[in-house]
Amino acid sequence: MVLVGTGLWGVASVVLLLVHLLTEVDVSIWLWTCLAGTMLGLLGYGVLRWQRAAARSGSRSAQTGV
Repeated sequence: MVLVGTGLWGVASVVLLLVHLLTEVDVSIWLWTCLAGTMLGLLGYGVLRWQRAAARSGSRSAQTGV
């Protein structure tokens, strides 16, 4: 689910960048929002993978059920 959401933010970023470059319409706030969503999604996916690795290795501080 995290990857799907991150991918959608990434696709929206590319579309808005193309709209801005081809039509010179000011979409800067939407573009930055989509880029922030993409970056936060990647960060969240990294944390998710980190927690999974900790849970698999048996770390006591790892969250269970991820």
